[in-house]
Amino acid sequence: MKKSTILFFFLFTFFVVNVFGQARQELNFGLVGANYEIPVQKNITIAPGASTNFDFNWLTLSVRGNYYFDNLFEITNESWDVYGGLAAGYSFYNGDGKEDSDFDLGLHVGGRWFWNEKWGVYLELGGGSVQGMNGGIGLTVKL
Repeated sequence: MKKSTILFFFLFTFFVVNVFGQARQELNFGLVGANYEIPVQKNITIAPGASTNFDFNWLTLSVRGNYYFDNLFEITNESWDVYGGLAAGYSFYNGDGKEDSDFDLGLHVGGRWFWNEKWGVYLELGGGSVQGMNGGIGLTVKL
């Protein structure tokens, strides 16, 4: 597959998630990924999504679990969130090297700040067993 093909699959996944995810509470979309957060409990969410790296060599379809540390760290300002979590999915390799597609497990930490009731910005750092270290920056919209 060519890099344009992986970009097409990434954009297609983003639009499919957008159409079928209207009941979700928050949409996160950034430079290299998109996901919907679904609340499970007060401080816990799950988020199906798709991501890639800056070279577009990988496409990872995964489900993430996030724990929000706001109560633990006594963050009372509702504009701020601090979270960490796990991700599990499958990474498809689309590069010219000899890498193999494989099951991916990862960890991530991040934070976000909402500048109004609906929109915010997030910053993440994480890594996975297949892609290695990665990060993310993007926008969050409350639906």
